[in-house]
Amino acid sequence: MRKTILSCLIILLGSVPASAQAPLSLSQQACREMAVQHSEDLKQADNAVRQAEMDKSIAFAAYLPQLDATGTGAYVGDIDMMGMELQMRGMYMAGIALTQPIYTGGRIRTGNRLARIGRESQQENRRKTRMQVLADADRAYWNYIAVTWKVRMLDAYKAQMDTLLRQVENSRAAGMATDNDLLRIRTRRSDIHYQWQKAKNGANLCRLALCNVLGCPLETQIAPTDTIISVSPAATSDADISLRPEVRLLHKQVEAAEEQVKMARADILPTVGLSAGYIYYGNVKMKGMTQDAQGNAVSFTQKFDDGLPMLMASVSIPLFRWGSGLKKIKKAKLDVENARLDLQKNTRLLSIETTQAAQNLEDSYLLIETAQSGAQEADDNLRILRDRYLNGMATLTDLLDAQSQWQQAQSNLIDAQTQHKIYETEYLRVTGRLE
Repeated sequence: MRKTILSCLIILLGSVPASAQAPLSLSQQACREMAVQHSEDLKQADNAVRQAEMDKSIAFAAYLPQLDATGTGAYVGDIDMMGMELQMRGMYMAGIALTQPIYTGGRIRTGNRLARIGRESQQENRRKTRMQVLADADRAYWNYIAVTWKVRMLDAYKAQMDTLLRQVENSRAAGMATDNDLLRIRTRRSDIHYQWQKAKNGANLCRLALCNVLGCPLETQIAPTDTIISVSPAATSDADISLRPEVRLLHKQVEAAEEQVKMARADILPTVGLSAGYIYYGNVKMKGMTQDAQGNAVSFTQKFDDGLPMLMASVSIPLFRWGSGLKKIKKAKLDVENARLDLQKNTRLLSIETTQAAQNLEDSYLLIETAQSGAQEADDNLRILRDRYLNGMATLTDLLDAQSQWQQAQSNLIDAQTQHKIYETEYLRVTGRLE
């Protein structure tokens, strides 16, 4: 009976809709960790790093001797050799060979340096991808917080209008307010409800975007835990771009182009190799006629099964290729020049981007100070006008204007605080320090 009850409870709990389940409490750090763990782009970057590691190992193997085994079987018709027959019907050969490159014009060393550059480039690309994932996670997180805060602010605004509506209805019943006053409040209340509904829809869209970044089911409800935003003056004096993965990738591009010049030069240099092996052959027969001691002609058959050791040195010297080798070198040098021009141009553009990010961060802090001052003034103004309206010393128009100013001031403060956090992350990304 107990097992049956427990099974029923498990089934009931499993059937509870997602909206009825406890929301996912999420801090900024937890948001980052989940985004990094889920990101398909980052997983692809990890795979690219592993592939580059394999390429480095493959390139290093060119330094080492290569061991190969061969086997050959053949059926050849009889060959007449000065009255004798050489039979190779079902002849076979088998052997092993050890080959060691001695000099390849620098091709092996260059290949290893290119593989190292490729590995380092993929590591920088992974850093770049990870920073972008963190920046996207922070942007989605703070956008969601901004919209949810606006929903709560509009909830408070609705409560204010509901209270004012009841007061005006009571005043109208007592003959102290007009139908026009009541109509104006109801109109403003409908407008607030419209804004509240738009904010709710926006919050849901931001939640879906955040779920997508985190890899959560789209029906997951999220409760951000960073309810208090602390900001400090931005330290933007160290706006150095040397740590940016993009800059390092550009330098790696120049290095790779320089190595390609050496690779092109290796094509016109001699190569030297050394080989050692052993070949075994069998089922080779020689048939013919000979004379015995009495001078009689007799037939004979001799079978050959033997092995041969082998040691060879080979040298290949390119002599004349219609100038193609020199043209390849010149072409590779032009690629080096293009890579340096790309480095120069993109470094300038990245510096501009960093300067803009620093300016945005500084301006957003100033906007927070201005928005905080405006919000405090709007609070004081609303409190004073509400008291004056209740005492008959202010008009309904003045009170509605004060409430509208309060809403705008609160909205400005929310935007300034959350945008500052987004700019803060972006500044760390463009300076290569977002880890």
